[in-house]
Amino acid sequence: MKIYDLLVIGMGPAGMAASAMASALGLEVLAVEENKVGGECLNCGCIPSKALLKTAQVNQISHHLEKFGIHSSIFTDPGESLDVVRQKISRISGKKLMQAFERVKLIINQGSAEFVDSHSVRVGENTYRAKKIFIATGTAPFIPNIEGFDKVDESLKLTNTNLFIQKSIPKSLTIIGGGAIGCEMAQSFARLGSNVNVVHIDEHLLPFADSQAASILEERFKKENIQVFNKTPIKRVFQKDDKVFVETDSHIFESEKILIATGRKPNLEELKLDKIGIKYNKKGIIVDKALRTNIKHIYAIGDCNGISNFSHSAMHQGMIALMNAINPLPFKIHYDKYFIPWSVFTTPEVANVGLTEKEALEKGLKVTVIKKDYASYGRAIVDGATEGFIKVITNKKGKIFGVTIVGENASEIIHEWILAMQFKLSMFDILMTQHSFPTISMLNKMVSEDWMMGKLQESTTLKKFARKLFRL
Repeated sequence: MKIYDLLVIGMGPAGMAASAMASALGLEVLAVEENKVGGECLNCGCIPSKALLKTAQVNQISHHLEKFGIHSSIFTDPGESLDVVRQKISRISGKKLMQAFERVKLIINQGSAEFVDSHSVRVGENTYRAKKIFIATGTAPFIPNIEGFDKVDESLKLTNTNLFIQKSIPKSLTIIGGGAIGCEMAQSFARLGSNVNVVHIDEHLLPFADSQAASILEERFKKENIQVFNKTPIKRVFQKDDKVFVETDSHIFESEKILIATGRKPNLEELKLDKIGIKYNKKGIIVDKALRTNIKHIYAIGDCNGISNFSHSAMHQGMIALMNAINPLPFKIHYDKYFIPWSVFTTPEVANVGLTEKEALEKGLKVTVIKKDYASYGRAIVDGATEGFIKVITNKKGKIFGVTIVGENASEIIHEWILAMQFKLSMFDILMTQHSFPTISMLNKMVSEDWMMGKLQESTTLKKFARKLFRL
């Protein structure tokens, strides 16, 4: 039997990164993918959702051109919008993508992989063996145990796995869950003609986010007639004729379809991990800081280890795991040395790295909170994008503990703060970096200027020193 250098199970972001890099290094790589290369991210997750968001955003702008002094009549075909999304995904997942894996032996759509022993997996009737194995099986939608849910026709229930193959936009949609997927799809479908309700149990939308940022998003949702019901547990779901109903203590929501956006669960069952003794829990496969399982030549990377459910984190882990796997020394790269940012691509966007204000206070840190509103900046005003702010959690010395941005291009301008935190730069370093004017990223410099002005105003010593200098 041929023995490969590396066997990768799952070709989502983590598996793709590891496979492509390993083959580029000249390693013999076998990759197994049960469905399609790209995993959920490319085929039914972050990429199609962004395509739908863009389509919905263009539709929203086209119906409000009068804000820019333009008058026009626009007709929207929501069904055609979904076709455009599918065409874009088809283009992305074509030959150009597959070129990156020309030197990888691909086993695609031939069944799931299961362990035979610690060096071998079976796919269908074939067994494959490798020196090292990376598990990168990702996650699947988590379906909560809601009374009556299993009795509702499958055609009325949506998750990200079947959302983007729909032929039409439902006239009404109830979304269970107020996280990233729930919020992005709420705005997308509302802008394409659906009456949308978002029902969830948390105190505010994006429960992992800064509460003030969530409030701004909720205000925008109200303006777009998206109804948000926070702190609203669901009692049961039932169907009458071709409609689905979601019942809570205070409301009964009627809609054509429901979207379940209540989180993720790791894809582990098919692997038969117990057969070889790999340890795991409800969150995922247990790994050390080098991303190794308890069987040291087997790594678990990406969402399946439960560290973070972000595609960029999965890609990063794929790279780190490969570096560790080829490193003969006992000193390994630890994944937790790198900050994990996140972004939500609604309008306005929400992005974060590091601690929120609430988290910093809960840790008992002595921090200074510097907040700069988009509305204070001329570029944001002329763009008609005055919603939002940058909030930096810092201290008198300028150490950066965390940053939340809500507003236009938040997902882009957060990267300056990621770099700053990663390399222990300070507010002073941001202040002294020239930013091209008038870019939205100038707000990063402006918030650092506010921090410095606050220090100057508080310091009587500096004021006295300055006055003495100017008397000379």
